[in-house]
Amino acid sequence: MNTEALDARYLDLDLWPTELAVEAMLEGQLAAIAAVQSQTAAIAAAADAAAARLGDTGRLVFAGAGTSGRLAVQDGTELYPTYNWGPERLVFLMAGGSGALTEAVEGAEDDGEAGRAAVVQDAIGPDDVVIGVAASGRTPYTLAIIEQARAAGALTIGVANNPGSALLESAEHGVLVKTGSEVVGGSTRMKAGTAQKAVLNLLTTAIMIRLGLVYQGRMVAMRISNAKLLQRGRNMVQDIAGVEADAAERALAAADNDIRLGVIVALGVPVAEGKAMLDVHKGNLRRVLQVLETRD
Repeated sequence: MNTEALDARYLDLDLWPTELAVEAMLEGQLAAIAAVQSQTAAIAAAADAAAARLGDTGRLVFAGAGTSGRLAVQDGTELYPTYNWGPERLVFLMAGGSGALTEAVEGAEDDGEAGRAAVVQDAIGPDDVVIGVAASGRTPYTLAIIEQARAAGALTIGVANNPGSALLESAEHGVLVKTGSEVVGGSTRMKAGTAQKAVLNLLTTAIMIRLGLVYQGRMVAMRISNAKLLQRGRNMVQDIAGVEADAAERALAAADNDIRLGVIVALGVPVAEGKAMLDVHKGNLRRVLQVLETRD
């Protein structure tokens, strides 16, 4: 595998001055991001398919082992505060269980049967989107999840760092970030992991955009959980609705800190009517505002 190969340039890395070693590792990180560039079309296609599949009840399922699994879980957990994507619409399948997030579980990644069982246990099916991540592209646990989930009718997306790997062939949408050998041989938490996290960031953000949870480059579905975010929410309502700060504050409070509803209320729509409009348009603020424009 390319990710496991030793690079002759770094065989004496332990003898290098620390600054030169750090520079070499940084170059590797930059190369990892560059490797993502060729995959923008594949990421976009996967995001469009995922947004279409998820509907009102579908779940995003993140699957992986070791570093890849931890990166997948990290990306998924950020969707709740950032886009208010409810925990009930998230599933995390980590080889070795949640304890493996902080401590390695020996042999867990080789347990394909555990992966298949997890798909069955969580009743993953046609409404769900499963994202499997593995640097090698052949991790038995992750591969089994993708195969079982696809057989169950779920949409499957595979992210791997080795070309021609089974994960990319088994998933309906494959994203290959060919990062090659690592500065420290086999340490896929470096280049491979960086590329994986970039892909996950792009993929899930694109899905949220297509679902209408972003308006004018703003996280209008954001979950307000502290004073800083409350002020950010008020600013969004003020800017989008074009009202004064005090009016934005009142509207957001009336909307129970729902930014999208706060914008609609600030434009003079009663709370109940605003909620109904958002329900009809599946939370898409742009569509609601277009309807309000036609009224005027």
